[in-house]
Amino acid sequence: MKKSKDLCIGCNDDFYNGKNSLEIEECWCFEDAEIVKKRKVPITMRPPWDGLPLEPRLSCFRQKGHVFIPEDK
Repeated sequence: MKKSKDLCIGCNDDFYNGKNSLEIEECWCFEDAEIVKKRKVPITMRPPWDGLPLEPRLSCFRQKGHVFIPEDK
């Protein structure tokens, strides 16, 4: 999978990918971000998280109300 800003959709910082009136065209995290597989876990959910699917995300992805658990955890 190729890194693209489509992977930023839903991230708290996607606002900085040209979706603002501040004339900021790219999120400062995008250039160094890597694609990793993580589980999207609601902050109210207790372990185990094994049943949640691993999904490709950017390493910098953040979303209110969720944590993103790496594949090896």
